[in-house]
Amino acid sequence: MNITVVSAGAWGTALAVAFAARHRVTLWAREAEVVSDMQELRENRRFLPGHRLPDSLLISGDLAAAVGGAELLVVAAPLAGFRASLRALKALGPVAPLVWVCKGLEGDSGKLPHRIVAEELGEDFVCGALSGPSFAEEVAQGLPTAVTLAATELEFARRIAHALHAPRLRVYASDDLVGVEIGGAVKNVMAIAAGICDGLGLGHNARAALITRGLAEMARFGLVVGGARQTFMGLAGMGDLILTCTGDLSRNRRVGLALAEGKTLSQILADLGHVAEGVGTAREVARRAIDLGIEMPITQAVDAILHQGVPAAMAVEQLLHRDPKDESA
Repeated sequence: MNITVVSAGAWGTALAVAFAARHRVTLWAREAEVVSDMQELRENRRFLPGHRLPDSLLISGDLAAAVGGAELLVVAAPLAGFRASLRALKALGPVAPLVWVCKGLEGDSGKLPHRIVAEELGEDFVCGALSGPSFAEEVAQGLPTAVTLAATELEFARRIAHALHAPRLRVYASDDLVGVEIGGAVKNVMAIAAGICDGLGLGHNARAALITRGLAEMARFGLVVGGARQTFMGLAGMGDLILTCTGDLSRNRRVGLALAEGKTLSQILADLGHVAEGVGTAREVARRAIDLGIEMPITQAVDAILHQGVPAAMAVEQLLHRDPKDESA
């Protein structure tokens, strides 16, 4: 299969490396210096340093040339640039079937990625989301990873999952596109909360409770907007949540750790040097939860810390003093 990965951030580069073992893959980058480095040094020193790119992987800075002849597009732009990426692809002519790997809700509109695709490329456009517990560095190293490929058309999900599946990057098909997208979005918010929890030294008990109650919030929100309950118990739900809340490679968890130290959000994001999707997603999920009447106290607390200036320790105390209730509530 001819695959083009659009955007050479850490995750896009890692996927290009993994897919190149079985397919003809082109990796497109916007930044001229990144293209030059990858072509000459066979390494993405800016976004994924220390990992050699396969000789078979084609590198391009020309979007039209990169997508020409592609049978599958993998759009790896951050959510903030997702709509612009779709428009750029559409301007070049008919768009090949695509999957995306960004996670979250679009700023201001609060829309999931599949709704952005529908608006830009049409309601019937063939597409899907690739999500699950996966750090870019480990995928680039070839360490075992399992993810979910979800689409509204199960046959498309199965066909693409089969094509991308490999012993060390196992891809499972799903037709619960909404549930997979919600899992990927909300887990980033919970990872920020977990980082705050660890940064404040609240202990392993507290982190386990946070992850469990965070999963309950994810499922409550997801079920209301159309996701399936079993999805939140799977790779794109619980699996991704556990990884992102506990793994040291998690950008969102690192945001939480820095917030617990008292650093400002602008300073944290500048130091991070990468996109942490949970920062914007916290605001959008919190806003939609209020509109929909869904109780999401952890998400509301993270939003308050990030965007309303509430100190992390104060937000935690407010959570701890909530009235008790049935666990199933």
